[in-house]
Amino acid sequence: MSSATTPPDSDPTGRRQVHSMLKLYYGMNEEGKVESLDPCDINGPHFDPEVYLNKLRKECSLGELMDHESCTVKQIRSLDSDMQTLVYENYNKFISATDTIRKMKNDFKKMEDEMDCLSANMAAITEFSAHISGTLQDQHAQITKLSGVHTLLRKLQFLFELPARLNKCLELQAYAQAVSAHRRARCVLQQYSHMPSFRGIQDDCHVIMEQLAQQLRQKFRDGGSSAKDLSECVELLLQLDEPAEELCDKFLSHAQSRLEADLQGLEAELIDSLVTDTGGGLVQKTNPGSNPVSPSSSSTTNPFLSPTAGTDILEFIDRGCNEFVSNLCLVIASYQELFINHPQEGELASKKIPEMANGKLHVFVDTLAARYFSLVERRIQEEKGVGDNSLLVRALDRFHRRLQAISKLLPGSAVPSQGTEIVVRAARERIKQYLSALQTFYHDSLTDVRQALAAPRLSVGGASASGGGATSKDATPSLPELLTSLSNFILNQLKSVLASVHLFTAKDITFSNKPYFKGEFCSQGVREGLVVSFIKFICQSSRQYCESAGDRGGSTPPALLLLLSRLCLDYETSTISYILTLTDEQFLVQHHTPVTPVTALCAEAREAAQKLLNHYVKVQGLIISQMLRKSVETRDWVNTIEPRNVRAVMKRVVEDTTSIDVQVGLLYEEGVRKAHSSDSSKRTFSVYSSSRQQIRYAPILIHTFTCAALLVSVLTGIIKISLKTFLECVRLRTFGRYGLQQIQVDCHYLQMYLWRFVSDENLVHFLLDEIVGSAAHRCLDPSPMEQSVIEVICERG
Repeated sequence: MSSATTPPDSDPTGRRQVHSMLKLYYGMNEEGKVESLDPCDINGPHFDPEVYLNKLRKECSLGELMDHESCTVKQIRSLDSDMQTLVYENYNKFISATDTIRKMKNDFKKMEDEMDCLSANMAAITEFSAHISGTLQDQHAQITKLSGVHTLLRKLQFLFELPARLNKCLELQAYAQAVSAHRRARCVLQQYSHMPSFRGIQDDCHVIMEQLAQQLRQKFRDGGSSAKDLSECVELLLQLDEPAEELCDKFLSHAQSRLEADLQGLEAELIDSLVTDTGGGLVQKTNPGSNPVSPSSSSTTNPFLSPTAGTDILEFIDRGCNEFVSNLCLVIASYQELFINHPQEGELASKKIPEMANGKLHVFVDTLAARYFSLVERRIQEEKGVGDNSLLVRALDRFHRRLQAISKLLPGSAVPSQGTEIVVRAARERIKQYLSALQTFYHDSLTDVRQALAAPRLSVGGASASGGGATSKDATPSLPELLTSLSNFILNQLKSVLASVHLFTAKDITFSNKPYFKGEFCSQGVREGLVVSFIKFICQSSRQYCESAGDRGGSTPPALLLLLSRLCLDYETSTISYILTLTDEQFLVQHHTPVTPVTALCAEAREAAQKLLNHYVKVQGLIISQMLRKSVETRDWVNTIEPRNVRAVMKRVVEDTTSIDVQVGLLYEEGVRKAHSSDSSKRTFSVYSSSRQQIRYAPILIHTFTCAALLVSVLTGIIKISLKTFLECVRLRTFGRYGLQQIQVDCHYLQMYLWRFVSDENLVHFLLDEIVGSAAHRCLDPSPMEQSVIEVICERG
């Protein structure tokens, strides 16, 4: 019945039979792979040799049968070889497995004997224990009662001996043992304080513990003990219910007195080291022949000198770090060990002492650090000299490095970030100082140039004064030499400043990896605040020389205007791009914030150069115009004698114009002039000396064609201003016969020479014709002189 009711799937034997029948039907083996039913498959389970041979004889030729035989023999041999190899390789493993099995049998036999012995021993122990328990069963309750009485008597003995024990600990200064003993008995004495005997013990213990607490307070107040003793002292006072806040205040008050002494020492040193600039100039040794002008040649204070202080800033920072900062770190570590990091147990854990103590510590550190930072900033502000920047950078690096210890000891403190802000402000102030020094240096350099232009025959650099070097006649600087010296001095000084400022970003400086010194300091500080500002200052101060009114504009030598215009033009063409490229490469400037483009600075420099040139034309034109005006206004043109030669003022005009042409040509090379022809001059007059051709200032020039156009434009403007003034003066005078003839001679003389200096000689012809025509119109007896006579007089000079 059970077999009939059992489902087929629940019987394992039935399932196996079904699976076997399915595998047989589909031709699959036990592994689930499809078996070949072909009797000719030599690798299949249904292989039949007779069928296989018959098939070969029918399908293959004799040669194929021979080849198939050879192949079969080779396969048989290969299989035999593989079988032998498997046997040889596994023989040792079979032997080793046999030995292991034999050894395991011996070990298990010994283990079985030991287990039997252990079982027998455990049975004996169990029997013996049961016998002892049965024997002592009646006395167990009595023993337990006696043990409890003994324990109570020991406690009572401890309570009655407690005052004597506390006095003994107080004499031996074993404060920890005394506090521990009192804490053990305090609850019991408080519980049974209504009983007279326990009340007396409690009163005696209270008096003794008050004396102990007083000694601990005195020991804590003295502060002469080690950190371990102080930690134990604070812990005991807290266990004696001393207010934790009061202990914190006392500890910080005592520490503040010592730190105040360190700050007072720094302040006293700061007052003693207050010095002023000595005013001595740094003499730069220059070669009078090669460098005709030096920024140190004038008796001015060199802005790159450091003041002579009694204590340098590195020593001041070292003292502050070694005394105040070190002591402050010790105080923080000791305080944290006493009140914050010390594990609190029992009632102390519920009072949240670490949170309260941590808040007081932060206020304490911030207050004292603010005073220290104030002294440091005062000392940094005294660093006015910018000659050696390495000392300041090293001092700031040490200052920043030592403050990092506070950030590790006191996480969350604002002191390290405030110290970093001081370093950042010092770097910004240093850039301002360097900019001011560069501006002063530039003004001093221009002062030296003006002195060299005003007295070119005086020796420069002190060669004559020292009794050696070149004589006074040899020290005659030319405009190209002055320009070269001025440009080189400015560029070298700027490079020196960049090298000094670059110390702030050196890899061995700890604060150089701060975001400010990687980004804003390089782009907005050095590039914009120093380099770009100095370039703008040069352009702006140069434009100020174009002011006609005031001391600067009115007394500016024309040669200085010309020199500054060439300097600004050089800056526009190459110097500005070179300086900014050098700055970007040296400081790895990344333009995350807007910066001044090179094109804007070049446009400003070119504007300054153009304005200076225009003012130069105006000044030189007014000088020649003044000569012509005086020569016309101071002569009696009605009663003058018959002209026999050219007036001296006309020769002076030609000489001054030639001098201006030489002066401008030294800085603005005009190249090869176009050969002009003049109907009024049949002879060629050489107005350029051979010496001028040899001292052309060509090495620093770039755009020859542009410079030639500027040169011609300058001379054209000056001549135009002069001749127009001459024309206006003639129109206001009355002429006689010989006065008109003198004007004819003068104008012809000017026409012989001035046409060479202008781009269009028709302009000169037109203005001179206007002058002669105006004179004839204002003449009482207009009888002009023969042209041949005029030419003879002019040729005779």
